[in-house]
Amino acid sequence: MKGAILGDIIGSRFERSGSKQTDFELFTTSCHFTDDTVLTVAVAEAILNQQDYGEAIKDYALRYPDAGYGGTFQRWMRDELTEPYTSWGNGSAMRVSPVGWLFNDLDTVLTEAGKSADPTHSHPEGIKGAQAVAASIFLARQGGTKEDIRRYVSTTFGYNLRRTIAEIRPGYAFDVSCAGSVPEAIIAFLEGNDLLDGIRLAVSLGGDTDTQAAMAGSIGEAFYGPIPVPVEEVMNAFLPEEFRAVIARFERTLEVS
Repeated sequence: MKGAILGDIIGSRFERSGSKQTDFELFTTSCHFTDDTVLTVAVAEAILNQQDYGEAIKDYALRYPDAGYGGTFQRWMRDELTEPYTSWGNGSAMRVSPVGWLFNDLDTVLTEAGKSADPTHSHPEGIKGAQAVAASIFLARQGGTKEDIRRYVSTTFGYNLRRTIAEIRPGYAFDVSCAGSVPEAIIAFLEGNDLLDGIRLAVSLGGDTDTQAAMAGSIGEAFYGPIPVPVEEVMNAFLPEEFRAVIARFERTLEVS
């Protein structure tokens, strides 16, 4: 979960910049948390409180209305949407990381990932993107190798994970679809040498930088272990106290599970 928040904050200042660099300062005064962080915290709280995902997501979005939500999501959160909300965008995958941590068998992880996506991203691609990220996190924290993760995600979800960042980067552009951003974020994790390297590679695609860095970071944390303490201290400085409180509850729950 914290890996997703870290990636979001690091990637936030590059949104729509088209930057293709990996060598950059992790944090500057231009960094900030976005809807990725807000809704990740919402999903965590929904699970911790056994609350409906849609209710928690809407509640947090209304409390932080200026976090960078898409237009249709804004209409949904304000109860202004009359047509079915069946998004295929990556909003389902950016917020799903708590599911990969708080459930302890793969079938349940997949089911809950789908439930967490369903209020806003019930299109099959929206469900698939959330499940792919949550499954990657689960497999990583259970000790799976990168090849285990690559093989499972490729076989189960049909994503091509045999490409490299160097092959993808030159022609890659901003893409908010799950189909066009989730596989690339997973590849950034797979190719990275550590948590931060995976985040840097995701940002260097020059696409939906905060969301792809959040996805790569969420899997990287599960695979490599805790965020380095000095980095986490800076990350926390960007977060409101209520976010830090939910994260603390999340971590205490993991310790006793």
